[in-house]
Amino acid sequence: MSQESGHYYVPAPSGWPIVGSIALFFLGYGAALTMNKMELGYGMLAIGFAILIYMMFGWFGAVSKESEAGKYSGQVDTSFRWGMGWFILTEVMFFCAFFGALFYMRVFSLPWLADAEHDLLWPAFNAATSEWPTAGPGIADDFTEMGAWGLPAINTALLLTSGVTLTIAHHALRAGDRAKTITWMIATVALGVIFLACQIYEYGHAYEDLNLKMTSGAYGSTFFMLTGFHGFHVCVGAIMLTVITFRLKAGHFTADKHFGFEGVAWYWHFVDVVWLGLFVFVYLM
Repeated sequence: MSQESGHYYVPAPSGWPIVGSIALFFLGYGAALTMNKMELGYGMLAIGFAILIYMMFGWFGAVSKESEAGKYSGQVDTSFRWGMGWFILTEVMFFCAFFGALFYMRVFSLPWLADAEHDLLWPAFNAATSEWPTAGPGIADDFTEMGAWGLPAINTALLLTSGVTLTIAHHALRAGDRAKTITWMIATVALGVIFLACQIYEYGHAYEDLNLKMTSGAYGSTFFMLTGFHGFHVCVGAIMLTVITFRLKAGHFTADKHFGFEGVAWYWHFVDVVWLGLFVFVYLM
């Protein structure tokens, strides 16, 4: 049915969910075996990721073809918008959990340990001299905290700039200027890739020069969990932007119907906002 018919498009039964379930089966068992240092796990992980990538190409490609064939009505478009909105909300809650853990450790746990009878567990721990950043009780590793005004500041500028270039691309698409849209999308992807390269370099600097590792207690674990998961989201976002760029080159999307573009733009702006929170609460404070 066409978009003009006003009916809600119901696709034919699909086998892609089954393919995705098989991928998750291999990924789950592969991860469990890998964590137990069994060589079979690595092979199962590789198979799982291969099947997952195959599913994503096939399933997303099918949805793109349905959209370009004019099968989605305004009601379907609204459903997509609600779905993406709820998805981003789950991502907000995901990062709120880690920010909450950081807040708990910095504001509550150290004072509580100072007041508690901790001599039996951590006799050498002195909360008065163990201000944040600290590895916490029971961990004696010495490390240097990551400063804010080196690569983190550069990465902040990169992500904020990428938000601007993406917005310019969106306005160009709404104006019907496809060539300009593609140019600014390429710039956005490039900024995302440079961000990831800088973060990889930062991690190497942390391990080799600062002795800051995942095992560096409370500070090390929260630093790498927050920045690492954010980096993963940047990687996913860059892949999504790349796919949208190729779709633009293939002639997909119009000035008034381009939610695929908008959904990815929402995600990327969310990633930008999360990084601002990270920069303030992880690097500056």
